[in-house]
Amino acid sequence: IGMRSFYSCTSLTNITIQNGVRSIQASAFSGCESLTSVTIPNSVTRIDWRAFHGCKSLISMTIPNSVISIGGEAFSSCTSLTSIIIPNSVTNIDVNAFEWCKSLTSITIPNSVTSIGVGAFYCCDSLISVTLPNSITSIENQTFFGCESLTNFTLPNSIKKIGEQAFFDCTSLTSIIIPNGVTSIGAGAFSGCTSLKSIIIPKSVLTVGYNAFPMTTIINE
Repeated sequence: IGMRSFYSCTSLTNITIQNGVRSIQASAFSGCESLTSVTIPNSVTRIDWRAFHGCKSLISMTIPNSVISIGGEAFSSCTSLTSIIIPNSVTNIDVNAFEWCKSLTSITIPNSVTSIGVGAFYCCDSLISVTLPNSITSIENQTFFGCESLTNFTLPNSIKKIGEQAFFDCTSLTSIIIPNGVTSIGAGAFSGCTSLKSIIIPKSVLTVGYNAFPMTTIINE
């Protein structure tokens, strides 16, 4: 399905993509504000940049086991999206893939995913629970920026880097364990996490950026 094929078809409510389609290209369904249902066949391997951007009525999405990559801003501003299933075939979630998905409450990232881009869950302010696999080695800049409902979060032992503003303004986050092996914590990584009262930094950490933690947090090493 080519670039901008159904761009801003604002009355389109549902679509079934026939088997044999290999990719959903950039902005293919961007701005389809009334779209509530999409069926994607197992032949699709790529969901490209902004493919479903701004589909404000889309409530849920099942990504088939054939998909390898979720492109940048693919589901950004899908403000009614409450659930999405990411299969074990996906290896990459690109930048801002789910930004402003304000109704998304939980997500599980499978072990196949090795890369989550900058701002992937930016301002998903209903997101309560996230499960990350041990295949992830870094939390990039602004990955969970503004996820103010986030309470249940465990960093996998594979993490080596926590980027700038990675958890900025996660105001419901009360505790987090930074695993041994993390070497850097970026500027503002936990700034604005006003419910975070104490944190233990392992000896593996070599650098801590400016304003990485809120002023009220007790830091232990």
